[in-house]
Amino acid sequence: MRHSTSHGSVFYILPPHMLTSLAQHGTQEQRTMALQMLGHDHSIRTVRMAQGLLSSKHGGARASLTEEKALYRTIYNVHGQTTLPGDQVRGEGQTPIQDVAVNEAYDGLGWTHALYLQVYSRNSIDDAGMRLDASVHYGTLYNNAFWNGECMIFGDGDGQLFNRFTCALDVIGHELTHGVTEDECKLAYVGQSGALNESISDVFGSLVKQYANHQTADQADWLIGHGLFTSKVHGQALRSMRAPGEAYDDQLLGRDPQPSHMNNYVQTVEDNGGVHINSGIPNHAFYLVATAIGGFAWEKAGRIWYETLRDPRLRSTATFRMFARLTLTNAERIYGASSTEWSAVHDAWSQVGVQVPAMITEH
Repeated sequence: MRHSTSHGSVFYILPPHMLTSLAQHGTQEQRTMALQMLGHDHSIRTVRMAQGLLSSKHGGARASLTEEKALYRTIYNVHGQTTLPGDQVRGEGQTPIQDVAVNEAYDGLGWTHALYLQVYSRNSIDDAGMRLDASVHYGTLYNNAFWNGECMIFGDGDGQLFNRFTCALDVIGHELTHGVTEDECKLAYVGQSGALNESISDVFGSLVKQYANHQTADQADWLIGHGLFTSKVHGQALRSMRAPGEAYDDQLLGRDPQPSHMNNYVQTVEDNGGVHINSGIPNHAFYLVATAIGGFAWEKAGRIWYETLRDPRLRSTATFRMFARLTLTNAERIYGASSTEWSAVHDAWSQVGVQVPAMITEH
């Protein structure tokens, strides 16, 4: 563990370019909803940043921790309001209730905890037993889910374009992984480092889903947020790691803008420099590594990425090339310079246009 988890960062699963498209092309009701969400999300970020400054001035006290390697989940119901956390409706070890969103959140937190603990020996988000809390039924027809530095918050969706945001296990894994990244290296949420931040969450969000379903790399769908779209949306998911740019093409939500190669890197001032867009490049690199190695992606490809995330040389302002070099260094350290794993990592970054040296020997 290198840092305490941030109390000033908020990470949303729904990319702002999708809401912007809906604000431009939707019905009057949909436009109003999209604009309200964009404004609301901005307000949440502002409040959280202010709270983060206050907590840092007062020592940044951490929430209570659980016993060593114990899982402690609490699910709250906000009842369509926005005041957190809401009413407690299910605690650790309690049986499922009739509210499907509560049960999905509970199970999602559990599977994410299981992947990190059972595969990477990581004790919760902060590696020190941090309790996992979630609030469901947030807001009215709220089309998003986010990690606010302390807990998970889920909207129910509008039922027209989006289903409830607890239904996608990889979304839960994605958002909680933002907490892991904040704890380990605090990748700056802008430009390439921000795209890496998003990509790492996609990687481990996908691995949580694969781990829960006991899927090999070849069996996985490599989609992020599959199931979030209603049948009215022309698309499969929010993003595709297998084929960035092909996840959706919808009249209201627009077309998936993710590139899979540096030749198509998107230069923009929107979305903190395109963090939800350009993450398609490192996403595709991981997919290529995992499928080239084969087997369960969390075992080797995931291990290389996890060790890179924890590598003290990973700077908060890391570029794709810097991150790629460290994945090669860690692949060499774990599996050897002449290993299949090292070659898979090297070839994958080359295929997405990130230039890396032929050999790295820096330990």
